[in-house]
Amino acid sequence: MKMNARFQQGSSKLFTIVFWLLLMGSMTLFFNGFIENQQNPNRHLVEMEAGLGTDVVLQRNQAGHYVAPGFINGHEVTFLLDTGATNISVPGGIARKAGLKQGRQAMVMTANGVVPVYATQLDTVQLGAIKLQYISAHINPHMTDDIVLLGMSFMKHLDMTQRDGTLTLRLPGI
Repeated sequence: MKMNARFQQGSSKLFTIVFWLLLMGSMTLFFNGFIENQQNPNRHLVEMEAGLGTDVVLQRNQAGHYVAPGFINGHEVTFLLDTGATNISVPGGIARKAGLKQGRQAMVMTANGVVPVYATQLDTVQLGAIKLQYISAHINPHMTDDIVLLGMSFMKHLDMTQRDGTLTLRLPGI
């Protein structure tokens, strides 16, 4: 009788521990997805047929930025659209993974002051259905995050419409 009571007490404790572990794990997964969606609401890009081409529609994140997945030379990256940047700025770590070649050094003014960067040429840059070739960029070895600044060397080729927290991009003439 004592053995059966101990078994029930032990299994009750085990059930309680398993319950709380599952609950905490589920909440962690939920909140991680929730937070990531707040930082990048464009993980799954919205594309709309528009005449002969396709519009790429981006939602602004909680910080007021447009962040979206894309590709540089077929290598998957996360873009932060930056109309204040002259060129695409690729962090050094991403440049190494994508096999980008460092060209001549230049000094550029950033939010963190003047830093040396290296010119490079991107064979392809793709944001959703929009794919451009031979775009100038620079490699910034001082950028340590995994976000590529998508500057005007790419954006100048697009028509942009911003309305109510949404940015619509399309190739001109389409």
